[in-house]
Amino acid sequence: MYMSRIVVLDRNMVNLIAAGEVIERPASVVKELVENSIDAGATSITVTIEEGGRKLIAVSDNGNGMDADDLATAFEPHATSKVKEVDDLNRIATLGFRGEALASIASVAQVRAVSRTPDNNQAHCIEIDCGEKGPVVPCSGDVGTTIQVRDLFYKTPARRKFLRTANTELGHITEQFTRIALPQCGLDLALIHNGRELYRLSKNENLKQRVSRLFPMLISATGDDLVETETHEKGIRIKALLGLPSLSRTSNQFQYAFVNGRFIRDRFISHAIKEAYRGMLDANRFPVVFLFIEMPFSEYDVNVHPTKIEVRFYNSNLVHSQVLGVLRERLLGTNLNIAARLPARESPPGDEEDIGRDLRRQQIADAMAEFFKKQRPTHQQQRFDLRAESDLDRRDPELRKTVRDRSDPVPIPFQASPPDNRYLQIHDSYIIEQTDEGFVIIDQHALHERMLYELMRRRLERENLESQKLLLPESFEVTEAQVEAIESHADMLTQLGIEITPFGPRMYAIQAFPTILSGVSPQGFVHDLLDLLVERGGGVNKRDLFEDILNMAACKAAIKAGQKLSDSEIRQLLADRERFESTSRCPHGRPTTIRFSIRELEKQFKRT
Repeated sequence: MYMSRIVVLDRNMVNLIAAGEVIERPASVVKELVENSIDAGATSITVTIEEGGRKLIAVSDNGNGMDADDLATAFEPHATSKVKEVDDLNRIATLGFRGEALASIASVAQVRAVSRTPDNNQAHCIEIDCGEKGPVVPCSGDVGTTIQVRDLFYKTPARRKFLRTANTELGHITEQFTRIALPQCGLDLALIHNGRELYRLSKNENLKQRVSRLFPMLISATGDDLVETETHEKGIRIKALLGLPSLSRTSNQFQYAFVNGRFIRDRFISHAIKEAYRGMLDANRFPVVFLFIEMPFSEYDVNVHPTKIEVRFYNSNLVHSQVLGVLRERLLGTNLNIAARLPARESPPGDEEDIGRDLRRQQIADAMAEFFKKQRPTHQQQRFDLRAESDLDRRDPELRKTVRDRSDPVPIPFQASPPDNRYLQIHDSYIIEQTDEGFVIIDQHALHERMLYELMRRRLERENLESQKLLLPESFEVTEAQVEAIESHADMLTQLGIEITPFGPRMYAIQAFPTILSGVSPQGFVHDLLDLLVERGGGVNKRDLFEDILNMAACKAAIKAGQKLSDSEIRQLLADRERFESTSRCPHGRPTTIRFSIRELEKQFKRT
């Protein structure tokens, strides 16, 4: 007897499959529930998390609520109040619309929902255990809806084992919370984790205030790091906060784009942002941008991907040109120079107390300057100290002694050394060196960058980078994702010679910094390092991550293009080059040296 191989899956299996697409981790649950609250007209939403969402995710709102019948129907697959006919798909005005989220969540967790409508004195409750629905019963509750999700994936261990640590999952949750909170300035929003309030945002805040609450590390005391622009042309309203080039980061982590309150990722918008900052940033830097677009719902399609992050614009060229034009015009009309800030208050003549205070401050500053002169080599001297043991040195102690004796530098005053007619610096960026075969042109930044990279790599193969305690620790604010990066990469930070310790709520302090990076701002470097760890730390092996970090460190510490070098500095740079086997290319792959032979010159001048 022939048995059919094709069967119709039962409803619970269908929900489990759908959950795999919609609910990836606790952050997905937060996103779906909060978006439902917004669609329900809530003005106040509280998100409560325990153990990174593994144990509990609870979302409470003061929205329209649901009666008993709607509460029972809401957890059925493809049940929604937001789409009723096919044409509605062409003008979706709500954040949710598919009717899959609640059914998917209820199929992989224990769910309890309490809801009450404004015109009803009685709330109702329903409990669901991995798809097994209980009855709807009366209960006590305020107007609005509260949904509690416990033990996510507890009956699907294969899914649960892919969840990361509580801090990692919390980092993803805070990111989702941020994406929702940024365009919803008219909402009171709170995020609580393990009883600790992480965010409490007020509906009375303006956009810049909300950004400063969510990203305190991006806002200076004056608030001048972000400039605002707004325009309304051709049916598209654009509002943006643009970070100055000095605020740029090593990744696009701080680029947020929204269409009608929905967070999106779109290659046309990303390209427009990149083009707007063209010529203002290095190739490996990304601007900080918060972009808000309002346009008719019929002009784009959000029903493209289960996460609803991707959209399809029907006139993408128009969106691109409008965004580029608005951003570029605002940036070109802004003074991008960093102005020196003088003290806000001057001492009035005859104020002996203030005069004495200023005198003491000057004495302290002079003493500190003198201390550092004695305790540390100058910036110019240190940046060329590239001595390192080679593999050959370590294998042969006698040879190591010989090489050390040969390579120990002779103290030569920078200004007293006679010029060497075998090389010269042009445009404060390139060094032309005469050779027996012709001459070479050296990119001073690329060469120094390569040597610093090789030096740090060699030292890390043997031991941790040498560090120096900071006289005054430098404190900075962090996101939850950055806290996770600090904790999960503690060993790596130690290897790099960076000591970071908790300093208060959402605050850390840099206590020690590698001596080889003495000319680099500790706080700026750590900010970029944490951005890199957050972006790539979870999905790349340790060796590759170290490579990226060393590339960044070498680039920051190396002498720069446009930096005037003394004769002694050039000579030392060229001498140190000989200590490394491979210096033909910088860590990013650019050539450090271009060679020209006498024969090529003679051809150019028609001498052969």
